[in-house]
Amino acid sequence: MPGIALITGSSRGIGKATALRLAADCFDVVVNYVRSNKQAAQVVDAIEASGRKAISVKADVSRWREARRLIETAVRSFGRIDVLVNNAGIYERTVLDKLTPEEWDRRVATNLSSVFYCTKAAMPYLKRAGWGRIINISSQIAIKGTDHGSEYAASKAGILGFTKAAAQELARYNVTVNAIAPGPVDTDILAGDTPEKKRQRAREIPLRRIGKPEDIAAVVSFLASKDSDWITGTTLLVNGGSVMY
Repeated sequence: MPGIALITGSSRGIGKATALRLAADCFDVVVNYVRSNKQAAQVVDAIEASGRKAISVKADVSRWREARRLIETAVRSFGRIDVLVNNAGIYERTVLDKLTPEEWDRRVATNLSSVFYCTKAAMPYLKRAGWGRIINISSQIAIKGTDHGSEYAASKAGILGFTKAAAQELARYNVTVNAIAPGPVDTDILAGDTPEKKRQRAREIPLRRIGKPEDIAAVVSFLASKDSDWITGTTLLVNGGSVMY
């Protein structure tokens, strides 16, 4: 029987790569988006062309009711959820003295509250099944900080604490909860970089290259598999060695 995976924010970037990788791993996939309807449809088409089933669901997971609706739609469509990947997030470079309270609230809701909302909504189904995977996409900025995104650093650090607590609560149900902290990845976040800026970023990374979305998707694939049965509450740094601890 195929597994069922739901990835928030999966119309592009790391989420898209993850959706395609999990489909290759024989999961049927729920693709989530907020505005990118066309891109989400393309991801669904690609998954279906590979022989797996997929649906796209528009839902703003920074809002509790929409996050709950997303989970309920997935369960109605496929009967259950096995893997939840909390990937949705936004990163807008804003220095602290120019950051407004409204921007703080919106970005923290998208990056952190969404992880709580989707996890809370999925928990009853995972507990009932007695097996599951929750994989939260954080960032190495949660560990090292940044000089132009305090709300991003704070929300991504919050994911790490949430991951540890949720892992302890859900372990008795054989549900693991882990986080991935990517380094610089070639997604829309780096779209404003000049070629020279990208080369500079690569020179600062011990493995001398910027990450690809597929690098993160490969680690999600491992954490979603039975091979990771004895791993929970941990954070895997996937960053070419740019931050080590």
